[in-house]
Amino acid sequence: MFTPSSHDVRRFFCEVFRKNAAKEILTPLEAMALDWVLEHPEYADALADVDSALTRDYSVEGGQANPFLHLSMHLSISEQVSIDSPRGIRAAYEALARKLDSPHEAQHEIMECLGEMIWKSQRSGLPPDGEAYIDAIKRRAS
Repeated sequence: MFTPSSHDVRRFFCEVFRKNAAKEILTPLEAMALDWVLEHPEYADALADVDSALTRDYSVEGGQANPFLHLSMHLSISEQVSIDSPRGIRAAYEALARKLDSPHEAQHEIMECLGEMIWKSQRSGLPPDGEAYIDAIKRRAS
């Protein structure tokens, strides 16, 4: 299993941004990431400067959202939905997107559920609870 560092993630998204601007061919994963980069034009400055991206601190105390974390969560959720893993996420996502009339806003709602699942797992020392994650998304969709 590949576990990228924060620098790897930042380089990846900056490279997607650069390749798109240069009209270069993207890998399938880069193309999926580009969809989310284009949904967030407010991140263009952060993505355009890889050197700054690698040194920038996006601490909670700084009060600015981490664009790389945000884009990574979008990408993770898109991958989960595309392979329906954990099982049931595709249907839950589709129901939430219909309710909100926005796939993008549905992803933002799912991010909150994903963050909560990860936080609970880290706090308890137990593996992430995929069923509870799906249930939380379904509650938001109902």
